[in-house]
Amino acid sequence: MKNIMLFIKENLAVGLLLFALFLGAGNIIFPPLLGQQAGEHILTAMIGFLITGVGLPLLAIVAVAKAGGDLQLLANRVSPTFGIIFTSIVYLAIGPFFAVPRTGSVSYEIGIVPFLPEGTTDHWAPLFITSVLFFALILYLAINPSKLVDRVGKILTPALLAVILLLAVKSFISPMGEAGNAVGKYTVTPFAEGFVQGYLTMDVLSALVFGIVILQALQGMGMYDRRKQVNTTVFAGVVAALGLSFVYISLGHIGNTSIDAIGALDNGGNIIAKSAEALFGRLGNVILSITILLACISTAVGLLTANAQYFNKLFPRISYKTFLIVFTIFSTAITNVGLSTIISASLPVLLMIYPLAMVLMVLSLFDNFFKGGQIVYILALIPTFFVSLYDGFKEMDIKISLYERILKILPLYEQNLGWLVPALIGALIGLIIHKILKK
Repeated sequence: MKNIMLFIKENLAVGLLLFALFLGAGNIIFPPLLGQQAGEHILTAMIGFLITGVGLPLLAIVAVAKAGGDLQLLANRVSPTFGIIFTSIVYLAIGPFFAVPRTGSVSYEIGIVPFLPEGTTDHWAPLFITSVLFFALILYLAINPSKLVDRVGKILTPALLAVILLLAVKSFISPMGEAGNAVGKYTVTPFAEGFVQGYLTMDVLSALVFGIVILQALQGMGMYDRRKQVNTTVFAGVVAALGLSFVYISLGHIGNTSIDAIGALDNGGNIIAKSAEALFGRLGNVILSITILLACISTAVGLLTANAQYFNKLFPRISYKTFLIVFTIFSTAITNVGLSTIISASLPVLLMIYPLAMVLMVLSLFDNFFKGGQIVYILALIPTFFVSLYDGFKEMDIKISLYERILKILPLYEQNLGWLVPALIGALIGLIIHKILKK
């Protein structure tokens, strides 16, 4: 009995670590927006969102654990060149291009805007000053490793959960209003739209990077057996998945019932900030602001540090410190375009790279079945790339008529899932070729 309790305690600790890694400020802003826009179709849309925001990250963690904890090792199964290019794109996406600037914008939208006088938010100065001060602190913490970040991490997860739980319970006991009407693509294809909106959490991409953190944690516990590592990772992933599901469903409900009280808004940061004020008054804003600021600091330091370490390893002649400074300055600049712009700019890129990550991840889980045959990876990823590339173009309103006419015959093309069938066919053809060549 004692051994069983110790096993559960150790595995639960790893699960909570993984949950803490996933739960950043970015995860807080998308479910409320989905809740508002999905309206009466909230359940269908949320199921799609949970698949890409919870289910697939869980599979990604397992895939990377089986591959030895390193994303580049996993991507090298396609080719070493692909491994470097794809891994670099993933790091930049969850780093200075989108995820890190998003932490600066969320800090401003939730932590600063609710306390500014009316009319001042239309001026560029408040956001600029906030971003400079925010990233100056991030740079200091990342250059000078400090126990502060560890301490923030230890109190962050329970604090965020407590705030979300308070908001969720209050929204159920005394709802702000009824669900509004679905808008946009949620009126026609709520499941597919929720599925694609789950890309914005970037949790699948993050999971591919977090694998090495979990592996190091398990080795620190004295666990070196690969089978035990994978089993523990699966258990930890289930714990993290349950936690994320609770967060997403709660925040989705808050957004879904908020429109009567706060009106229709264009980003989840505003929705959750105004909902906190509607539910708990000014005190709600203060508590939410402090918690989100801590979350943003912790997330930004971790992501910038990981990026600087990876690219320093890739280009050893350029120092870690140099990469860190460049990425921090770049993130500061991107932050000033605003949260809505960052989100809308990230979606085309995520439409291009997310399907590649998902296909790579799923194939790696069945790697033993086809003995790591390179041709299977290549023939599955090539058609995936050509379809997802145009999904990104389409999101940017770039239309290529011949390209589009060819892709329109694909099942699920209108839902940005046209890559699914070509990926499956490519994998099957690759498997047949691999079997023939092996014989």
